[in-house]
Amino acid sequence: MPESTQPTAVNSAVIDAVTITNTKVLAEAPAMAMGSLYQTIGNSVAMAAANAVYAQQQANVTYQAATTLGVTKLFNNGGVGATEGAPADPTQYAQLKAQIDALTAQLEQLKSESHGA
Repeated sequence: MPESTQPTAVNSAVIDAVTITNTKVLAEAPAMAMGSLYQTIGNSVAMAAANAVYAQQQANVTYQAATTLGVTKLFNNGGVGATEGAPADPTQYAQLKAQIDALTAQLEQLKSESHGA
């Protein structure tokens, strides 16, 4: 076998096939990148929605606990006192109203904190 120093000719069909393949890969790159970006954005939005639902559920548990605690405190402070449903002592009515107002303020604060988070 003689060694040749001259380059050998390459079939033009092979050159065309390689060129077309390289061009095809380059042409698909932007579409692949955008597809990946859309999948990432979709995943991020889904996670944000799931986190919002979780936060709302936890806030509802907190609201229920605060309401239960408030009602329990009201009942443990002697209730309304008289059988007719009115306080036996006028000062007791003022105390109950002050407790209800304080609990309402606490609930509003919890609501604003959970919406801000």
